[in-house]
Amino acid sequence: MLQDTAGSEDVTDRFDLIVAGGGMVGASLARALAGCGMRVAVIEARPLDSADQPSYDDRAIALAHGSRMILQGLGVWPALVDEVEPIRRIHVSERGGFGFTRLDHRSQEVEALGYVVTARALGRALLLGLDELPGVELLCPAELQSFEITTRCVQVRVAVDGGMRTLQAGLLVAADGTNSLVRQQLGIEQKVWDYAQTAVISNLTPGTPPRGTAYERFTDSGPLAMLPLKGERCALVWTVRNDDVEQVMTLPEREFLQRVQERFGYRLGKFTRAGRRASYPLKLVRAREHVRPRVALIGNAAHAVHPVTGQGFNLGLRDVAVLADVLHDARRQGGDLGALALLTAYADWRRQDQQTVALITDGLVRLFTNPLLPLRLARNLGLLALDVLPPAKRLLTRGFMGSNGRLPRLSRGLSLG
Repeated sequence: MLQDTAGSEDVTDRFDLIVAGGGMVGASLARALAGCGMRVAVIEARPLDSADQPSYDDRAIALAHGSRMILQGLGVWPALVDEVEPIRRIHVSERGGFGFTRLDHRSQEVEALGYVVTARALGRALLLGLDELPGVELLCPAELQSFEITTRCVQVRVAVDGGMRTLQAGLLVAADGTNSLVRQQLGIEQKVWDYAQTAVISNLTPGTPPRGTAYERFTDSGPLAMLPLKGERCALVWTVRNDDVEQVMTLPEREFLQRVQERFGYRLGKFTRAGRRASYPLKLVRAREHVRPRVALIGNAAHAVHPVTGQGFNLGLRDVAVLADVLHDARRQGGDLGALALLTAYADWRRQDQQTVALITDGLVRLFTNPLLPLRLARNLGLLALDVLPPAKRLLTRGFMGSNGRLPRLSRGLSLG
């Protein structure tokens, strides 16, 4: 709610902005603004070394080339160099079809189209020394209890260290994930499309190392991605129908590998081992509002897409790069970080990228799960045509790399500090 005056409660902790959520997106924003003359508070509910911390588990994260540039601007890329596996080629095909498309890093004149890293390694790099950076205070574990928006500031009550603290800032940034408490308390509605699909993830050992090639294979239940990992392993992201999830998750390892083999084929030889399995439901989600006076939503708090092109975290990281750019310039000019006009400029800058990614991922899922024979023929012919049309292939590749459109400084590898 928006009030005319600040609350009467004494405020002892004043910041320029408060970030709700210390996962990968929230931590990235704090790093981006460190050294820019701002005081930033980061509130994270779960201990960062907890097994229940979803941002820092063993899931594989596909980093687009554009995300590598942002991480370089944040100063964390050197800590990741030995942890990432480059994606130099992408092979796209349909199970039982004749069409395929190949994307190659050489056509873009870059070292790699993207990289694969575990969330744990990425989280470790982002958190390393975070609370020692100038102007950054990390409150963890801490729970955001409530907040009050006034014309001049936002006041946040936080449960931390067995007591309560009240924080005051010009801006509250919601980076608290798909089930964002901030978004819910503001009453911001979401547009949700449930795919009735679940992603099953696991790390596999193939008979033949992937050697920098990522595979996207479309099946009748949904896409199956195989991403190259360090140690000559692969990261599996397998889309299955919700009705089949329980069975797939409880299969003995040997039968699980056989099922994956049937779906993927033998391009990587015979799979011999599978790591711990995890699953999460797949939905297309978009908040109807991304900004309000003194509040901005970023990452999964604002949007979630199907993992078919591995764009989820990359989309959130691009939110960070643009918001940090806008806030940095406003700070230098003495502007109000929570002014609606400023936050609207951020939302407008991000809108096309967010909508394009949502449209492409949603379209691919719908197109390749439609069993009609004319559509099967058309999409396989389309894959073949794309493979022999370099201009179209370059445009598509640049989109996946996160290199299209107006780029903020971090997306060009430049630090803001």
